[in-house]
Amino acid sequence: MIKHATFTTAFLLISLAGCAEAEAGALAEITVAEVPVSSAQSMPNILVYKTPSCGCCNGWIEHLQAAGFSVEGRNLRDLMSIKRDAGVPVGLSSCHTALVEGYVVEGHVPVDQIKRMLAEQPDISGIAVPGMPIGSPGMEGPNAKPYQVISFDDSGNARVYADIDPR
Repeated sequence: MIKHATFTTAFLLISLAGCAEAEAGALAEITVAEVPVSSAQSMPNILVYKTPSCGCCNGWIEHLQAAGFSVEGRNLRDLMSIKRDAGVPVGLSSCHTALVEGYVVEGHVPVDQIKRMLAEQPDISGIAVPGMPIGSPGMEGPNAKPYQVISFDDSGNARVYADIDPR
């Protein structure tokens, strides 16, 4: 298990898996974003691992880039070992897993909640948006519905970290 106190680098590892094959045609090449020096100094770099067929992952990456994160995307076929090694609870699983400054970020978590976690440095393992709710970053669309960001710890305890209403 990776603990937030053990990380000294400013990298976010995001593994993205499980998106529908129907999105394969929407897949775009991801490149490293140019970020102004002032933004790059305050935001960790993000290395994104995703499956080649995951189109919604590109939308989430764009959400991160728009917030000033520098992002590099890499495609992999099997990401389950990353999820397991990061300690993502099965019930909170989604289509991508991130590690940032020792925290886990699972799924379509809004960037403001990632920034909040990094600023507050709570005593948790990470935060998650289970599933792929319509209206979350990368999953925008009609009929958006409220969803929750859930925090979790190494013991599997989970609680609501934020209520999100994208409408």
